[in-house]
Amino acid sequence: MTDNAKSNRLRPVVCGVIPARLESRRLPRKPLRLICGRPMIAWVYERAALSTAFNSLLIATDSGEILEYCTRTGIPARLTSSVHASGTDRLIEVLDEDCSSRQSADVYVNIQGDEPMVTAEHIRLLLGPFCNDADRVETAGDGRVGLDGTGGGSLTAVQVSTLKVAISSKEAQDPNIVKVVTDCRGRALYFSRTAIPFNRGDSVRARYYKHLGFYAYTVEALRRFRALPPSALEQTECLEQLRFLENGIPIGVLETSDDTIGVDTEHDLERVQEYFTKLASAPSFVNLG
Repeated sequence: MTDNAKSNRLRPVVCGVIPARLESRRLPRKPLRLICGRPMIAWVYERAALSTAFNSLLIATDSGEILEYCTRTGIPARLTSSVHASGTDRLIEVLDEDCSSRQSADVYVNIQGDEPMVTAEHIRLLLGPFCNDADRVETAGDGRVGLDGTGGGSLTAVQVSTLKVAISSKEAQDPNIVKVVTDCRGRALYFSRTAIPFNRGDSVRARYYKHLGFYAYTVEALRRFRALPPSALEQTECLEQLRFLENGIPIGVLETSDDTIGVDTEHDLERVQEYFTKLASAPSFVNLG
């Protein structure tokens, strides 16, 4: 195998998309709300851009105001339709445009625009299941997640990946926190706003995991998602990822120790503001401004 062929196999083409809708019922103008003096969307983009895994990274928005801000500050962005029901639908529009110009990626990563605490490690974990040996994630010299070609990984058939983080039983009772349970191979069994699993007795201590709103998809998974109607469980729980599970599309779930605060309310925004204020005073802080 030539060095170029090996290099190509080591480097799947990865596109990162940050869906950003201006209006939110609980927190109006959310992407442009300030965190330490800078719009939240800038924090999300610049922290995601610390990952070396992306061949491209952009904002996908329905807002001319967000697009104008991105253009003015040098953040790649595209204007997308205002009718999309979810961030996944907005990402699929980006995929369609890429396919039309014959520039589609192998893997698309969805970084929600209200997740300013995203890290490069989150991205690395998301891309792990797309390696031929998911239990042996290797990196090329430039830090990109690699495909080592050995086969046999426990998540090799996964078409979608996402993340989880351990939480307390008290946190698990909050319906605003989405919980996930997985099988022995790390594949999602179910996502829910209720506390799962239900702990019926005291003989076994239940372990609870919060689902973090980051995804990586193959192109085929995104096409299948679009072709399928919204599923019953998806509509019941208001969780779009259940459409994949109800239709037999596996989701690999990787565990991280780095929790995030998804910004949905004023209280969330205050907590994130406090987090970055403390982070800025730490000796190792990297100033993104």
